[in-house]
Amino acid sequence: MPAKIRLQRKGKKGQPLYHIVIADGRAPREGRFIEKIGVYNPLSKPAEIEINFDKAIDWLQKGAQPTDTVKAILSYKGVLYKSHLLKGVKKGAMTLEEAEAKFEAWNSEKLSKIAISRNQHLLSLKEEKKRLLTEEEKVNEVKAATIAKKYAKAIEAEARAAAAPVEEIAEVAPEASEEIALEAPAEVPADEPKQE
Repeated sequence: MPAKIRLQRKGKKGQPLYHIVIADGRAPREGRFIEKIGVYNPLSKPAEIEINFDKAIDWLQKGAQPTDTVKAILSYKGVLYKSHLLKGVKKGAMTLEEAEAKFEAWNSEKLSKIAISRNQHLLSLKEEKKRLLTEEEKVNEVKAATIAKKYAKAIEAEARAAAAPVEEIAEVAPEASEEIALEAPAEVPADEPKQE
């Protein structure tokens, strides 16, 4: 059975990291492999792919069959396109220099697209963060306003409670307060110093 180019899962639960390996088609997914040619991290944005370009092309030319996911990864990195161009060189459709020029043009265009998408992603993250901050500020302002109203009501109630007993005492016994003022003893003069 021909060799397969496939992913071998590594990493923690919920945080996958894949090794791109060359393995026998009958071997289990986490089993033995012939050679590791790269790493694929799907959690980063855009996905982080490190691949040994020359080894991947060499294995493709030897007849290794990639799985669907690995085929997409190899296409994204340009390995399949370069392999296609090298087949054209073997058949005599173009020279090696023409193939290299085509691949370099394709690669530079691809890298610029990746940079643009990464920048757009970063900008969208910044805008999302700004939006969340403004929403949080609005929520905090509403909370502060409700707390201020609550404290204002509490202070007003305390002020009423403090003012109410004085008014009640004055209303209940206005004559008594006058009598108390009249009956209050006059100030007693301080003792005069003794003369010797």
